[in-house]
Amino acid sequence: MQEIFYTEIPTPDTAGVKRWLQEEFQPFCGTKKASAEGCLVQDVRHQDAQHQDSQQKGEWSIFVWSVLRTTYLKVFRWSDRPLPKENAFLKHLKQDLRQAFPFQVPEPPQIDLAHTSIFEGLAAQYPLTVKYFQKMPQGEADLTRVYWWEQRWRANVRAPQQPRQVVFKEALEALEPLSEMRSPDLSAQSGLNQSGLNDSAPPYDLIYLGGALGVIHAAVMAKLGYRVLLIERLSFGRMHREWNISRAEFQNLIDLGLFTAAEFESLISREYRDGFHKFFDANNPPQSKAPILHTPTVLNIAVNSAKLLHLCGEKLRQAGGEIWENTEFERTTVSPQSVSVQATHLPTSTPKLAKGRILVDAMGTASPIAWQLNGGRAFESVCPTVGAVVSGLDPAVWNADYGDVLNSHGDLSRGRQLIWELFPGPGQELTFYLFHYHQVQPENPGSLLEMYEDFFTILPEYRRCDRDELAWIKPTFGYIPGHFTASESDRTVAYDRLISIGDAASLQSPLVFTGFGSIVRNMPRLTDLLDTALRHDLVQAKHLNQIRAYQSNIAVTWLFSRGMMVPNGLDLPPERINAMLNTFFGILETESPEVAEGFIKDRFGWLTFNRMAIKAAWMNPALLYWIWGLVGFKDMVRWLQSYWSFTVAAFMNALLRTWFPAWVRRMQPTLEQRYPALWFWLLAKSYGVTYSLGQPRIERSLPAPVLPKKAIAVN
Repeated sequence: MQEIFYTEIPTPDTAGVKRWLQEEFQPFCGTKKASAEGCLVQDVRHQDAQHQDSQQKGEWSIFVWSVLRTTYLKVFRWSDRPLPKENAFLKHLKQDLRQAFPFQVPEPPQIDLAHTSIFEGLAAQYPLTVKYFQKMPQGEADLTRVYWWEQRWRANVRAPQQPRQVVFKEALEALEPLSEMRSPDLSAQSGLNQSGLNDSAPPYDLIYLGGALGVIHAAVMAKLGYRVLLIERLSFGRMHREWNISRAEFQNLIDLGLFTAAEFESLISREYRDGFHKFFDANNPPQSKAPILHTPTVLNIAVNSAKLLHLCGEKLRQAGGEIWENTEFERTTVSPQSVSVQATHLPTSTPKLAKGRILVDAMGTASPIAWQLNGGRAFESVCPTVGAVVSGLDPAVWNADYGDVLNSHGDLSRGRQLIWELFPGPGQELTFYLFHYHQVQPENPGSLLEMYEDFFTILPEYRRCDRDELAWIKPTFGYIPGHFTASESDRTVAYDRLISIGDAASLQSPLVFTGFGSIVRNMPRLTDLLDTALRHDLVQAKHLNQIRAYQSNIAVTWLFSRGMMVPNGLDLPPERINAMLNTFFGILETESPEVAEGFIKDRFGWLTFNRMAIKAAWMNPALLYWIWGLVGFKDMVRWLQSYWSFTVAAFMNALLRTWFPAWVRRMQPTLEQRYPALWFWLLAKSYGVTYSLGQPRIERSLPAPVLPKKAIAVN
């Protein structure tokens, strides 16, 4: 017996596929007979058979099974050698299957929440999602949020050439599109008094949109003495994701004075002993199987996100900042003197207006500003992510001292490689995530609701459990964006008096670090550069665009996330993505713990990257062909541009990192007062050198002096 064919049939109706095989499928040779899980095609003669001898006959066994809320089919040959017309038979079977069960992208229903509840509107199409959200304390509000986010995401993806305009110039030219705007000449502005300060200065220095990642950065800036306003659409402190990080990464927030070491310890929900990376490899070729990769200090600290946000909110208010919660951003108008924000207080439908010096967009993937700034090319990939915080899982099934950093328990499912994360929380709580890497495309934007129905269906496959006996504490969900960056300058993160951070900037790692990890890792340079820009009124786009969480080594690894996406309509062998992942993670497992964890944490250099890439190609030469088939010529050329930028950055890092940052700091007294724009440019380049390969150690050893806001007059 030998396996000769393996494919996925993109439907959860496995029983329907079985009936089709038994009743409708017509092979062009042999005799079909129903079997328990499919059918047999018997009496297939060998070409050299001269007699009706059963020893000269063979048969194909076709059977199906269900996992990952989809259907898989295999064909085995009962013969010691290929049967006649075998390839033609398999091609015929595949074509008939694709015609009978085409790939379909379900659309969520349109719901009028004024006349029906979210549960009633979704029950027919997503029964398990409705059932288990009803068991959560705020399930109706949370499921409404899932539905809202998906509708907003779909609308943005499907109108990429005409993103909703929310950024305008000052009132006389309010209807001019952002792409046609010309930067106002701030050098010609008047109204400065003798001290260098504007008598009509706006009431806020910084206005933040988005209260999750936004409040962390806002609190740091408020502690520096800036007047800060935070606008949050939801009730402040509500989060639909939990956060994990390592002690080394979080140290940035302690070094900046936002938290004390004792406060950090109080924010830790759980610290686990080890984290695992393992991808399903039962159907992989031998060279694409791999042992478990252990990374004990990757994302091993579970942070109490609600407590962290509330503590940041307290620190923000103590420093004089304000928080407008339940307030939705509507539009912003940029003028030479200020930026104004129009918003609506949702409970009362009351319009609100605020003016500031700089607007910070931290609204994440739902940000209409990010879509407008990049002309609809805000994100090129996305991870639709769902999950939940639960308790009650049998300790025999999972030890809460361990976590799954990346794990898959099956092959492709309806055009997606589903990947799990599992992190311990306080007590017996566990946080689950289920996600996949997805190419942003109008015909298939990516669905949170479909993913949630998958999640509730396949959770017992991943970790043996009775879903009805679990305590469902809260959901975790979101769209995590990605951008295929060819160079530092090919993505717009700022306009005059406006800058994007976090997921809205989409400059984070394609592997495991999301917007939270990115902003915490880059907090020293984001804070120092924004502080410098404010003190010298360097608020034009050409200055603010230099404040970005860019790393050249992260930019080059977008090929990994691109290689984990299945282009729409491409029929791949089901095991292909797992085979690629196991090839690479198998190599990481052979490396030292320092190299493996450094790669997962985006702290790797040019030599390490190239050595492992060559090793992967040597161990599995088919890998290059597989990647080419997924990526294609156009994106491969773009990746080569990223690789060239990475190479240049690595060379500059090696050339400059031992002396350039220290020299820039020494030049501060000479340059900052007389040539603030030049000083700012040098400071940004200094951070670019030390952060280019994820190595901020040198920069942190030479912290910028924190000057009072009024110590330097506005130029």
